[in-house]
Amino acid sequence: MRSAKDFFRPLAVGAPTPLTEIPARPSRAIHFFDPSNPKMAAKVPDLVGKVDVLLGNLEDAIKADNKEAARDGLVDIAQKTDFGPTQLWTRINSLDSPWVLDDLTTLVPAIGDKLDVIMVPKVQGAEDIQYVDRLLAQLEAKAGLDRPILVHAILETARGVANVEEICAASPRMQGLSLGPADLAADRRMKTTRVGGGHPGYLVRQDPPKNDVGVPDVEAKRTTYQQDLWHYTIARMVDACAMNGIYPYYGPFGDIADTVACEDQFRNAFLLGCVGTWSLHPKQIAIANRVFSPSVEDVAHARRVAAAMGDGTGAVMLDGKMEDDASLKQCLVMVELAEQLAAIDPELKKAYDAIEVDA
Repeated sequence: MRSAKDFFRPLAVGAPTPLTEIPARPSRAIHFFDPSNPKMAAKVPDLVGKVDVLLGNLEDAIKADNKEAARDGLVDIAQKTDFGPTQLWTRINSLDSPWVLDDLTTLVPAIGDKLDVIMVPKVQGAEDIQYVDRLLAQLEAKAGLDRPILVHAILETARGVANVEEICAASPRMQGLSLGPADLAADRRMKTTRVGGGHPGYLVRQDPPKNDVGVPDVEAKRTTYQQDLWHYTIARMVDACAMNGIYPYYGPFGDIADTVACEDQFRNAFLLGCVGTWSLHPKQIAIANRVFSPSVEDVAHARRVAAAMGDGTGAVMLDGKMEDDASLKQCLVMVELAEQLAAIDPELKKAYDAIEVDA
């Protein structure tokens, strides 16, 4: 076991000092692009400032014979692009693949000064993060980087979910976690072929109505309610991240055409505590930006509670509802997020600044 006093010491001579706190940078949408696709690559500069995170994908969806082209394409894009307020991430190949070592040894020296986060797929346990942690420290030292590249893990296996707390605590580089529903479903032997979202077969059914003599009519038509396949996993992921001061994300929603269900799934994740989600198509960026930004009404209420609570102790009545210190803590989550988003989103700043607080 690593000693607590050594946890924030560099793992290689000359490597940058690890962060003691992961910055809360807005990341409502992590937009994936294929660096080997010329059309996608050409759109990257236009997306800067319109999406919180651009992620050059090197893993799934990149064919084996395109792996080198994707890696080289990401280097070229990063070197030629000023990302401004937009973060640059990459998803490397899985740690058991023949490409991952070249991913890291190529990207860190070439564009390590521009990479904010490296996403690691199919993380099984703390040992996977610790391997990447040590290797990144060595590469950062060799490249002369002055800040550590952060690490983001994807939960895509049953073992990863079972070990989620130790994964979150494995390294001071840990930035957050994403749900990988498709691979996780396969590993769990779940009977769904969807990429994220719910399933009409996973439901609860209204109790049968009773007839005139009080006997339940089990043949009567009854309303059904579709349930969320991912509620348990997201909730556990959120708790593990919160405990370790890092950030949880929903993953992909595969049905690009169904924007209504996509928005519902994103909102479920937002309400449970996720700070963002993946975007597989530009139309999902707008959905994510809308869902993972507090509404003007919520921010107005949160500011009103904060103003009424004064020093944060005691309780007050607002609109017939009791607000106390627990209410204040909930409201401050909204207020702080609104301030972070206003700093990078002019439209949100305008909307939030127009709020008038009347306690």
